[in-house]
Amino acid sequence: MACRLATLLPVVGNSSGSSAHSAKSICSKPFSGLRPLRSFDSVVVGAPRLKNQQRQRFLLPANLSGGRRAMASTTDSLPDISNLTIDISAGPKKALISLSHKKDLDVLAKGLTELGFTLVSTGGTASALEKAGFEVTRVEQLTSFPEMLDGRVKTLHPAVHGGILARRDLSKHMDALEEHGIGTIDVVVVNLYPFYSTITAPGGCDFDKGVENIDIGGPSMIRAAAKNHKDVLVVVDPEDYTALFANLRGEHEEEANETFRRRLAWKAFQHCASYDTVVAEWFWRQTVGMDNWNPAPSLSVPLSLKQVLRYGENPHQKAAFYVDSSLAEFKAGGIATSVQHHGKEMSYNNYLDADAAWNCVCEFSTPTCVIVKHTNPCGVASSESNLLEAYRLAVRADPVSAFGGIVAFNVEVDEALAREIREFRSPADGETRMFYEIVVAPKYTSKGLEVLKGKSKSLRILETEPSKRGRRSLRQVAGGWLLQEADDLTPDDIDFEVVSNKVPTLEEVEDAKFAWLCVKHVKSNAIVFAKNNKMLGMGSGQPNRVKSLQIALEKSGAEAKGAAVASDAFFPFAWNDAVEEACKAGVAVIAQPGGSMRDQDAIDCCNKYGVAMLFTKVRHFRH
Repeated sequence: MACRLATLLPVVGNSSGSSAHSAKSICSKPFSGLRPLRSFDSVVVGAPRLKNQQRQRFLLPANLSGGRRAMASTTDSLPDISNLTIDISAGPKKALISLSHKKDLDVLAKGLTELGFTLVSTGGTASALEKAGFEVTRVEQLTSFPEMLDGRVKTLHPAVHGGILARRDLSKHMDALEEHGIGTIDVVVVNLYPFYSTITAPGGCDFDKGVENIDIGGPSMIRAAAKNHKDVLVVVDPEDYTALFANLRGEHEEEANETFRRRLAWKAFQHCASYDTVVAEWFWRQTVGMDNWNPAPSLSVPLSLKQVLRYGENPHQKAAFYVDSSLAEFKAGGIATSVQHHGKEMSYNNYLDADAAWNCVCEFSTPTCVIVKHTNPCGVASSESNLLEAYRLAVRADPVSAFGGIVAFNVEVDEALAREIREFRSPADGETRMFYEIVVAPKYTSKGLEVLKGKSKSLRILETEPSKRGRRSLRQVAGGWLLQEADDLTPDDIDFEVVSNKVPTLEEVEDAKFAWLCVKHVKSNAIVFAKNNKMLGMGSGQPNRVKSLQIALEKSGAEAKGAAVASDAFFPFAWNDAVEEACKAGVAVIAQPGGSMRDQDAIDCCNKYGVAMLFTKVRHFRH
């Protein structure tokens, strides 16, 4: 069989020339390094008749019993096999079932037996089937070999893999099965050891336990069946049981049958690939450390389709949304795992905007409202005592941009807040009710949710776990991906160094910190004006910093006097440029990273106008 089974014989050792085994080769070349096999003659009831009506000759390992003991030497006596039922005949159609997750096992078994399949199974799955009243052939009966090595070896045997891998359209494959008394296996239903849930269980998991939960036999059977999908149906998902039965009943066209088998094979290979991706990620983290920044030489990311979207950024673009199932994202919160309580289905742009709003609002420790439009925060306000007022202030920062935007809160939305969101009129005209695409919060009261649902049938209401710090960021460029740590720094993580003659008041420093936290979420070049825990205006995405400052200044209006200004990067020029324009507008303090060759110009300019300047030594570019 083209050496498909060359390594799938569990009796492996070192043979000397004097004790070389006499087994016939399963492949075109004989095996080397096998322990001696003892043979016996037997007629197996129900086995296919061999050529010339010969009695079947079986080759058994020197020690058939005691699966967890060492293999017997060549001088040991043959073990008692009188109670062992050996079934390696072609017989009826066979379905091999080995499941860690046994959802709908009874449905599967009932459907297959009604279709005339003999059920072959392993360990716990076989016991569960027997307990449910189904007749089962245990895999040991198929292989005439016991489970061994604490369950590490169950199905890694030619009697299993030969039955799966043999091509029915090749006579030499079928002759090989007949020669060795191996029957075909027509359906393989397997899922894998619960590796992911084991290593993410509360309290953690030690290394040895994690290793023991890495499945070996399962992926081998799945991959074998998927490779031979023209002859073997492979199922790894209980959701496919109904379709499996329909296919076996012949309820398909020929082309549909081929497509169905390929789809199941794809799903099987993807199932194994995702499983191995998590195993590899875990091994790398165990090798270099959980918190050590050390990019792996090779990287895979397991993604699961959550939604086929109506379109992408524009109606002519097709799109889909995937959830990242890697260990790095386990219980990391965020928009991808939100629960949607109400409204139209999420769109491509909805996900981007909601993510931007949620990432921003989660940065604040005090109750905060953030409003986002096209991924930029256009309104931000915080309040320890009056979240309704914080919401109003966030809208007033830029009511034109806020209309049709995304509103995010970092605290529970109750009935009073929900009613304010539903009824609040735009400050632009005092009449039009504010319209939003999405409201997102960590939780809602039952009454608050009821009131919000009454605002609009289309309003998307998301409940989302807070985003954790320390996650990675992946971004695609043509032909590659960029990987970086998230920009997690907050004002508490850095020093605001006074570099000007004027020393800012405590209130002015707090304003600067608030502006600095906002500006990190604005697209570069970014400028934010803020005062008293509210954003007054922001300028975003301009190719030059002067224009961004002018836009932010225009939006802030008269409130710019005495406000704090934050810049996401240093000012390359000061005189007749952004720094001097801000000083002339009467701002109280400017916070910037510093690092320009003309930093002293910026300091001198502030000194001239009596404005405080703070260096953060941290840049916040956002592209």
